[in-house]
Amino acid sequence: MSSQVPSAAVAAPSNAADRRAPYPRSLAGKVALVVGGAGAIGAATSRMLAAAGATVVITYLDSERDAAAARSLVAELGVDHAAYVANVVDTPSLIALRTQLQDRYGRLDILVNAAGFTKPVPHADLDALTDDLIDRMLQVNWRGQFASIRTFAPMLKASGDGLVVSISSIAAFTGVGSSIAYCAAKAGIDVMTKALARALAPEVRVLAVSPGVVDTEFVPGRGADFNEKVSASTPLKRLGEAEDIAAAITACATMLGYSTGHIIQVDGGRAL
Repeated sequence: MSSQVPSAAVAAPSNAADRRAPYPRSLAGKVALVVGGAGAIGAATSRMLAAAGATVVITYLDSERDAAAARSLVAELGVDHAAYVANVVDTPSLIALRTQLQDRYGRLDILVNAAGFTKPVPHADLDALTDDLIDRMLQVNWRGQFASIRTFAPMLKASGDGLVVSISSIAAFTGVGSSIAYCAAKAGIDVMTKALARALAPEVRVLAVSPGVVDTEFVPGRGADFNEKVSASTPLKRLGEAEDIAAAITACATMLGYSTGHIIQVDGGRAL
């Protein structure tokens, strides 16, 4: 699925003076790609980036559920926005998407890596964490995010004011998460963020947002008992919402123009 209506005129790439513009920065004329935009955090982020002025493109998996979510979100955002099928584990689909964005918009300024996957496995159950599951966890949650950045880095560099924001997790440093493999994949995101912040500077800033427990359906099987226990043990006494994470991502684009290579915790103090 893709929106077939003509896109709005897109401004020329930003220069150094634009990067020193007063805060909060308007995203008018910017194009943002939210990979995994059909999910809860991706959708919330898409709405906030669009409200800040960006033209938003989302990706979704080739499934009936994802297609319906993408269709609904694009209809909500408006005709200048679009959705395309792409899968982070399939690099050719990302390259095809890059061609589509170049042809339609001629630029890309912001890349949000919001695609992810997990399956709960008790940390003590070593046999349950099979080779296939480990490979799948790292393939989607680390390799896929790196592949997205690798694919779109040329367009982000051409912007002159490019930004990458990847979704990490406090599991990366607490070692507490849905599985050991998930913790390891998110630790890899943190390392990648620091390394690529050096490698892609100064044209592209690279940041990560690190949530605690967020009230979405991302982790299968979590119910009311789990949510109540986490809320009670979190200093701010509530779970995170998708909008909390989206607000941090949007702040990276509009408020944190002199930040790169950092991991921004959005966890209500849970990691304390």
